[in-house]
Amino acid sequence: MHRLKKYILSNLSILFISIFLPLFSIASVIFLIKLATYTAIIQLSIWEMSKLYFFILPEILFYTLPVTFFVAAALSLFKLSNENEIVVIFSLGIHPKFILRTLLIPAALLCGLLFFNFLVLFPHTTVLSSNFLSYKKSEAQFNLSASEFGHSFGEWLLYLGKKNEDGTFGDVFLFNKNKKEEILIGANTAEVINDSGILRLKLTDGEGYSYSKKTFSQINFKTMYINDTMKTDLTKYRTPLDYWLSNERKESKKYMLITDTLLSLFPLISLFLVASIGIVHMRHQKARIYLYLFLGILIYYGATLLLQKAFGYYTIPLVAFSWLILTYILYRRTIVARF
Repeated sequence: MHRLKKYILSNLSILFISIFLPLFSIASVIFLIKLATYTAIIQLSIWEMSKLYFFILPEILFYTLPVTFFVAAALSLFKLSNENEIVVIFSLGIHPKFILRTLLIPAALLCGLLFFNFLVLFPHTTVLSSNFLSYKKSEAQFNLSASEFGHSFGEWLLYLGKKNEDGTFGDVFLFNKNKKEEILIGANTAEVINDSGILRLKLTDGEGYSYSKKTFSQINFKTMYINDTMKTDLTKYRTPLDYWLSNERKESKKYMLITDTLLSLFPLISLFLVASIGIVHMRHQKARIYLYLFLGILIYYGATLLLQKAFGYYTIPLVAFSWLILTYILYRRTIVARF
């Protein structure tokens, strides 16, 4: 029995890898194209593109692994049926539930991995990716150059006369006007500072003038900082539990929890369907395995997405138990009654 179990799992692993690699490659290309659209807004190096790809890697794995296991498990049983090995197994008095028990271990391990992926890794990588993009966007907004045209610097109008060799700017002027007063600042040099996402301008050796209807004031300064004019919006993150319980994007995270929970359970609760589709008698049954695989994935994913708005969190037990019961009935009628 141990050799038989090892033989079934070896067939499953070979098919799993052969299906997973093309799916993973296609999903990676799609996500890389999506990442490439960011280059229209921000400037990204190859290393930074690689970092963003690693941030979305758990998401790619999450959406490819359940489908890969479902298809690979069904095709591995179909391959054994096509070579009449399943008939020999049942002729030796081995019950179909032995095959289900053999597939149960990898299915359970995969479910555990998927739950860890979306409950723990996904919040972490999502926050890292979001903060990284916010930081790069702030840098793009802060992309100043010396020219005869001014720049918008928060509430200030900024003019830069020249750019020095050390990266600082010379002949700097800032102007701010509101209902009560007008402020004009001039400085010999200015330096752009991005400190952990907080953008600021460091002015050196300059003068400042403030004018209102009642007063006129003037100051000289050695160093002046204009802070937080374009502060980067960074997401605070401590633990995965804080992420899921926070009120930020609460409705979106609700649907994400429902969808991802059901997708994580998909390999485990679809074992009866895998056996019903994959185990066939080649002489008496027509093989429509690819059609059944497509319909199985379509119905499960469709029910997961369509019932969320109507039933909320009750969608999880409703879809899971309904799917388990229906596939078990199908398994009893098509496999147990026949073999």
